Amino acid sequence: MPVKPYVLYLHGFLSSPQSIKAQQTLAYCLELGLGERIAIPQMSDGPARTIAQLKALVEELRPDNLVLMGSSLGGYYATYLSEFYQAPAVLINPAVRPYELWESHLGEKHNYYSGEVHVVTREHIDELRQFDVASLSNPSNFQVFLQTGDETLDYRQAIEKFPDDQCVVRENGSHSYDNFDQDLPAMFDFFLSRISENQR
Repeated sequence: MPVKPYVLYLHGFLSSPQSIKAQQTLAYCLELGLGERIAIPQMSDGPARTIAQLKALVEELRPDNLVLMGSSLGGYYATYLSEFYQAPAVLINPAVRPYELWESHLGEKHNYYSGEVHVVTREHIDELRQFDVASLSNPSNFQVFLQTGDETLDYRQAIEKFPDDQCVVRENGSHSYDNFDQDLPAMFDFFLSRISENQR
């Protein structure tokens, strides 16, 4: 692989680096010889702390050819960071307006991966709003993979936000994104094409 991306994978709310998609992405990177060019951090509790943590990680790593992958809430964070760093991003069933959803999720939430208890507060909802990207400065930096059977998020919100030609819509499926590993080659093809384009 002549051009090597550095992948920052962002998991969803109440998920972890041990999630199936995160581990499938890691395995695929190992196949491609990118085992040392992927980071899958366990993200902090609270949006402001999470974004600060992720920015600090990028500053520490200072990776060349940074690319972002984000699932669900991780897709929302990846959208913000893509705009901040002007880096390509693949979003998987992303949250588009999570601050609306969290209105009905205030209080304690249990993370079954880590065993931790997260407390969703109104302050967190306000923090989420601060990271909303109202207008995409470079829509071609995004490729969005959606499944219409997502039982948690309305995939149509993503279709409204992102250009049609940047959205890959699979019928049925689920919020977890069924058969995720089958779309990994297309996701990495997108990364390589964007990196090549940005280097011209």
